[in-house]
Amino acid sequence: MRKKVIAGNWKMYNAPSKAVSFVNQIKDKIDTDKSDVVLCVPYISLQPVMDALKGTRVSVGAQNMHYKDEGAVTGEISGAMLKEMGVPYVIIGHSERRAGFNETDTGVNLKTIKALSLGLKPIVCVGESLKQRKEGITNDLLRRQTTIALYGISNGDAEKIIIAYEPIWAIGTGMAATSADAEEACATIRETVAGIYDRETADAIRILYGGSVTADNAPELFAQPNVDGGLVGGASLKPDFERVVNFDGK
Repeated sequence: MRKKVIAGNWKMYNAPSKAVSFVNQIKDKIDTDKSDVVLCVPYISLQPVMDALKGTRVSVGAQNMHYKDEGAVTGEISGAMLKEMGVPYVIIGHSERRAGFNETDTGVNLKTIKALSLGLKPIVCVGESLKQRKEGITNDLLRRQTTIALYGISNGDAEKIIIAYEPIWAIGTGMAATSADAEEACATIRETVAGIYDRETADAIRILYGGSVTADNAPELFAQPNVDGGLVGGASLKPDFERVVNFDGK
């Protein structure tokens, strides 16, 4: 049985003082028995949030990293820096990074390989735009993005990766995919993993749904057999994030 993962993506919200205040408000209300819970916060809030979460089983993640360990890359943060800080998780290839910062499938693969080499746990994002969905190429796109993201990665390392299906049209729009949409996409990703590796690897890897997840729709979404939790945006910034984490699913 795959343990669920509920990862909050704070995006560019919550500077350190507000971040710590919010964490102190919710940390004792979060159930980590049935889910691995991760808060992916802005770089400047990583250390304060980790300090505030000491003594809990809630983890922290970064929202991006560079694939180089160091270099003349102004404004970037390396995976090696995150590793030294003790940050265990990192989001890679979020659609906002792909669209706004021209991140490519190949770049996602390089970052994923680097994260794994450092012992970081990558949350690798894939997903289609509304135009691509209307064109009927969602599954083809998911297969391509997943295949390139996993290129050159061994079975054992692949099992450490979390893949997040994020339909771009559902991010921050309030228009979530239906549970059937989410299940179909996550099943396609799992079948792609099985084709690259084997059934055992595909059954081990955890696949999340992200896109306007709320406390109200989380139970139905997370009850789908191939949906192993969620990458949660706006709802992770609200006090009732605990309701998303403490969903009623099995």
